[in-house]
Amino acid sequence: MQHLFYPADNLAGLRLLTQRGITVDLVYIDPPFATNNEFLVDTDRANTISASGRLAYSDTTLGSEYLDALRLRLLAIRKVMSPTGSIYVHIDINMEHHVRFLMDKVFGPRNFRNSITRIKSNPKNFDRYSYGNIKDTILFYSVSPSRITWNPQRTPLSEDDLKRLYPRVDADGRRYTTTPLHAPGITRDGPTGQRWRGVRPPRGRHWRYPPERLQELDDAGLIHWSATGNPRKINYADQTKGKMPQDVWEYKDPQRPLYPTEKNAAMIERVILTSSNPGDTVLDCYAGSGTTLVEAAKLGRRFIGMDDAPESHRVIRTRMEDIGLAPKTEGDFTLFEIAPSDRQSTLGCNHPQNPNSEPRPVSHNAIHPSPFHATISA
Repeated sequence: MQHLFYPADNLAGLRLLTQRGITVDLVYIDPPFATNNEFLVDTDRANTISASGRLAYSDTTLGSEYLDALRLRLLAIRKVMSPTGSIYVHIDINMEHHVRFLMDKVFGPRNFRNSITRIKSNPKNFDRYSYGNIKDTILFYSVSPSRITWNPQRTPLSEDDLKRLYPRVDADGRRYTTTPLHAPGITRDGPTGQRWRGVRPPRGRHWRYPPERLQELDDAGLIHWSATGNPRKINYADQTKGKMPQDVWEYKDPQRPLYPTEKNAAMIERVILTSSNPGDTVLDCYAGSGTTLVEAAKLGRRFIGMDDAPESHRVIRTRMEDIGLAPKTEGDFTLFEIAPSDRQSTLGCNHPQNPNSEPRPVSHNAIHPSPFHATISA
C-alpha cells in the first residue's frame, strides 16, 4: 500500500489531487485556530506557546483573512471527496461558530451530522469571570445526506451500567430489562391494531409487531407478563452490542506531545474506524504531528498528508520510520510505503477493525503516482 505526503502549501496540494483524479473517503483536519500565537518545539518538548525553541508553525492569520483561507481549502477538499465521504473539522470554541457557517456553505446544512464536544483537559481552577474551558469542538459533515460510511464504535457496558440498565435477574442469573410492546399511533385496520392473546394495545397506541411475531416472542420466553396481564419484551444484557457513541467525547491531549497541539491518537482511531473501511483513503491536509497518518496506516487505510512546516516534516518522517514506512520523493510528493526490509511485517493487523465492515477493493481511490514538473525536498 502506497501513501502520499505533500510537504508544501495544502491548497496547491489539494489542487494537484484534483488534477490527478484522486478522491478520498475520509477527511480529518485540525487547522490553526486563529490564536495569533507562534508554536515552538525544542529538544525536550513541544510547547504550546513559549519564548524559546524552533518554530513549529505560526497561527497568526486572523479575521476575514483566516476565514477566506479556510474557505478556499474546504472548497478544495470538497472537490476530492468521494460520494460517501465524511469530514471532521477540529476547532476551538472561539472559531467554531464561524467555521460551522463556512461548513454549511461548502457542504450544505442538510449534510451537518454532529457538533462533537471533545473534553480535552482536566478541570481548570483559574480565577476568571467565566467557566473553565475544558472542551473544544469537532464539526462532522458528510458529502451526501443519505450515502455515508458509518461503522459506529460501540463501547462495552460497565458493571454500573449493567445494574442500572438491566436491573432484573432471571432464574438462570441473566440480567435483563423489559420494554413496551406498543408504540404511539393508532392502526385502525392493520394487524398491529388488533387483539393479541385477548389484549388490545392501549388507547392511542398499536403493537410494535404483528400478532404472529408477538407469538414467536412469547413462545421463545421473551415476553414478561405483569401481574395485571400487561406484556413487555425481555431484553437480555448479554445480547447487547454495547453503548452507541454520543456527541461528547473525552480524549485528553498527550502530556508530552511530539508536536504542538498534537491530538489524542485513540480519538483519531475512533474517527477512522467509524467513517472509513479498510482500503479507503484518509486525508489530513493539516498533518502536523502526523497522528492521523500513523493511525490510518496502522488500520489498513491509505493516507494522504499535507503540511508546509519543516518541523512537521521531521516529526512525520520519524514516525513513519517507527511503523516501517520508508519515504521516496517523486515529483511534488513524498511517497511512503513499507520498506523493503519490512515487507513481511503485519502493519495494521494488530489494530481493531470494525466487525460490521468488510475490506473493499480500492479502485478510483488508488494512488498511481505520475511524474511532476517540480521536485521538492521535505
